[in-house]
Amino acid sequence: MTSPSLLLTFNAGSSSVKIGIFEVEARAARMTGKAVIDLRAKPLVFTVDQGPKPFQVGMKSSVTADMHDVIDEAFAILSDHFDMNAVAAVGHRVVHGGDRFLNVVALDEATIEAIDALTPLAPLHQPEALRFIRAVAHLKPALTQAASFDTAFHATQHDLVRRFAIPRALHDQGIKRYGFHGLSYQFVSSELSRRAMKPVGKTVIAHLGSGASLCALEDGVSRDCSMGFSTLDGIPMATRPGWLDVGVVLHLLDQKKMSYAELEDMLYHKSGLLGVSGKSADTRALLKDDSPEAGEAIDLFVLRIAGEIGRMASTLGGIDTLVFTAGIGEHQPEIREKVLERLAWLGVDIDPDANADNAFRISTGESRVSAYVIATNEEQVIADEVLAILGRS
Repeated sequence: MTSPSLLLTFNAGSSSVKIGIFEVEARAARMTGKAVIDLRAKPLVFTVDQGPKPFQVGMKSSVTADMHDVIDEAFAILSDHFDMNAVAAVGHRVVHGGDRFLNVVALDEATIEAIDALTPLAPLHQPEALRFIRAVAHLKPALTQAASFDTAFHATQHDLVRRFAIPRALHDQGIKRYGFHGLSYQFVSSELSRRAMKPVGKTVIAHLGSGASLCALEDGVSRDCSMGFSTLDGIPMATRPGWLDVGVVLHLLDQKKMSYAELEDMLYHKSGLLGVSGKSADTRALLKDDSPEAGEAIDLFVLRIAGEIGRMASTLGGIDTLVFTAGIGEHQPEIREKVLERLAWLGVDIDPDANADNAFRISTGESRVSAYVIATNEEQVIADEVLAILGRS
């Protein structure tokens, strides 16, 4: 078939949706624009921060259950700057694919329903992607859509790594470790191989943002991940606790008489850095705050990251390379320095000047473990996978 002129990608979160605009050149997708809709703002704010002419505009539409008006207006705004008639396909990031979706998939009603059936495994994230999928289908019913899954990258993990020590029947019913942020790890792993110009071997990538996790890779293949069954698992995050003794949950339900809704709200929105500090979920604000509570939140965050890297060294049988990515990982040298100081026993020797500059390589030439900073690009992975779908069709 003739190569499309434009592809769109949607990366939906609870507070915003990122939209990538890609031109297709020689069967490769090149980002030509990047937009974000701030779903918390009133009125909504549509920002294009990359493209022919960056701009910001208030929107007339508002957030609804079906998002039809938001998508209709977003396409109308983009049409003033891009040829929206040239859009041949739209790709979406979907958090959970379970054991069914191990690769990118073209979307039809049956596939959308199958993705919806996985909502109990990701109750806060899955519905966000689905309503944008359905809103685009409502506006452009003939447009090809595809879904790329965060869990798919981790399907290479050994069953032993994915298993909880619970009755086998529950594991067989799908209660197991899945891992998330797979699109980010897929991009960063590929970029590391391209830029490092040498075998990267046993690697741990730290995706540190408001949602945060780590992944252990062997020659680019996922072997372990700090997030497991849900996006609550692993290291502390902006508002999520990470590892939590399940006895705490039982205690809160039984002794503290918390309702399910109260418990869910606490775990997803009131814990993590915000819960420990009592002040902020933003590491930038906490680093500037000299209160003991803010310092403790940062120290706990760093301690758990370093501890998880140590655990992954056990999974891999050693570590050759560390990579920091996502908002905190890419832009906050203080956090990276604190983590790497705790990993001196692994043979990590940080280059302070390179780290302060957010350079590509932040370890010294003598460091036994190489440390890097790489900007992630989930949208690029989604666009590349959309091209794969169009190629197969």
